[in-house]
Amino acid sequence: MFGLWRPRVLGAWKVPATGPVIFAVNHSHNIDGPMVMGVAPRPTHFLIKKEAFIGPLDPFLLGIGQVKVDRESTDRTAITQALSVLDNGGVLGIFPEGTRGEGDFAALRAGLAYFAVRGNAPIVPVAVLGSSDRPGRLIKGLPPLRSRVDVVFGDPFEAGDGSGRRTRRALDEATERIQKQLTEHLENARRLTGR
Repeated sequence: MFGLWRPRVLGAWKVPATGPVIFAVNHSHNIDGPMVMGVAPRPTHFLIKKEAFIGPLDPFLLGIGQVKVDRESTDRTAITQALSVLDNGGVLGIFPEGTRGEGDFAALRAGLAYFAVRGNAPIVPVAVLGSSDRPGRLIKGLPPLRSRVDVVFGDPFEAGDGSGRRTRRALDEATERIQKQLTEHLENARRLTGR
């Protein structure tokens, strides 16, 4: 990432050095996940749509520990693998909106709350800014080479209410808390970076 672009990484010191952690990353461009993996202070295992696992990318992504997920159904294999990452004290990366979009955390899916509560893992909000500002001249699908991309790590927070409940209502309440925290982090990251 540092060879192709000029990432500016802010707040990486806020990431807990050990134990399970979830990175909740906004998603407006296809380099957001690789950018976070390339600059994060800990190895990260992202939940990635199964459609990305094609050709030589399939063994590569699996080899570096990424988790293939079928977004069309309840993918029990992916859920088990993701919980295993957390159970082993690793970092799980999630795009909580489920797909690429505006990257503003406006429409969260319940999966993030489930993994945070079930995996007993704090959430670290991560804002990737500048990846979708303008297309590159050489490769239209990527940001311009050597352009600035900001990656801002926020303060870790707990999604649950401390009760350990995993009911539908508890997860809905956790999702509301998460959305508020992620939106605030994104606003602060934009203010901090001037984007």
